[in-house]
Amino acid sequence: MIEVQNLSKCFQNGNECIWAIKNVSFHVNRGEIFGIIGLSGAGKSTLIRCLNRLEEPTQGKIIIDGVDITALDKRELRAKRKDIGMIFQHFNLLSQKTTYENIALPLELAGLGKKEINSRVNELLEYVGLRDKRNAYPSQLSGGQKQRVAIARALANNPKILLSDEATSALDPKTTKSILELLNRIRNELGLTIVMITHQIEVVKDICDRVAIMENGEIVEINTVEELFRRPKSKTAKAFISSLKSDVQEEFVIPEEFNGRVVRLSFWGDNAKKPIVSHMIKKFNIDVNILSGNISQLMSTSAGYLIVELVGEDGEIQAAIDYLKSQDVDVEVM
Repeated sequence: MIEVQNLSKCFQNGNECIWAIKNVSFHVNRGEIFGIIGLSGAGKSTLIRCLNRLEEPTQGKIIIDGVDITALDKRELRAKRKDIGMIFQHFNLLSQKTTYENIALPLELAGLGKKEINSRVNELLEYVGLRDKRNAYPSQLSGGQKQRVAIARALANNPKILLSDEATSALDPKTTKSILELLNRIRNELGLTIVMITHQIEVVKDICDRVAIMENGEIVEINTVEELFRRPKSKTAKAFISSLKSDVQEEFVIPEEFNGRVVRLSFWGDNAKKPIVSHMIKKFNIDVNILSGNISQLMSTSAGYLIVELVGEDGEIQAAIDYLKSQDVDVEVM
């Protein structure tokens, strides 16, 4: 659906070239929700703006449905952009236009008649749950309502792709959840492919199928969300996932008074709901001191984390660790 090949973007600062994106390559499958996450300044927003050429790439190709959009002239690009909707962190609504008028704008620019526009806008108002806000101005809407208007506007021309640039960053957690549910519904019911830029690991956890990690303009890791949580490779990925684990930190300091062996346990899928640790305690002559833990719900599975101290004879502790591994629990001795 989307193929990005060796994409780079340079911003000129006098005679100096500042590379915001460096030789980035990835693909997005049709009907997929693909996340791109990184810290501020990683190049995420520049990357997503290159996907519809709001920013002109310096090098590389962007192929959408077999068409290299970096090779299109302005007229061809305008036509192709009808297939690409975009929503932004700060909504980008026109303050002097009503909800109806904001959604109608891209249809007017496309040259549709008033009857067609009215029918399509009413359909979209119903779809995003804002029929009663038809005549309201942006200043009269909540943040979540504004983002729903922006989503409806992005859907107006029946795009195949939806680009989301930090679309939930300005929203509270409850509103974020409702917007993510709407985006997932759009993917499932309308078949759109969605690319989501975010710095919120919670967004990746709740909605994405796969995710790319960006550092300093480069993609350093691409994986399914489950594998990312299970075996993060990059320092940035580990830091993001650590932030979800409450007091289960990557830089866990082992107090000197611990006499046993401290281990981090990771549970996945059905294992996160099974009493594996309880069975281990009954099976082996060890004591278990639970130091911290957490459980998260991913899109398609559960992920649980525990840091525990195992106290007992070395042979019994090793046997307990081997048992945990045999139960498909990831064990990291700290």
